[in-house]
Amino acid sequence: MARIAGVDIPNEKRISTSLTYIYGIGPHRASQICEKASLDPDTRTRDLSEDQTRMIIGIIDKDFQVEGTLRTEVSMNVQRLMDIGCYRGLRHRRKLPCRGQNTKNNARTRKGPKGRPGSKKK
Repeated sequence: MARIAGVDIPNEKRISTSLTYIYGIGPHRASQICEKASLDPDTRTRDLSEDQTRMIIGIIDKDFQVEGTLRTEVSMNVQRLMDIGCYRGLRHRRKLPCRGQNTKNNARTRKGPKGRPGSKKK
């Protein structure tokens, strides 16, 4: 198993699919990385040489923000919105949808399970 950006990527999958296991790299960026490294996207991860793996690691380190640093940046952006008290920040603080979705009937992913009547302890 190849280890790139602190993530073990699967050996049996194509390299363009394997790279998407890294947080911050989707299908488009994976194909960009393969193009910069002059690799065939259909190559299996197990067939990569050490030099090709090092080249992929170098491209990711130089050009993209992934894993821990990206997670930190996203959480800091959300924290900034909450600190300044804007509408989106208030929605984050209350754990409600931020992008205008209807919350009367749906939004159960964000709001959690319904509070059923009669289920409280006496």
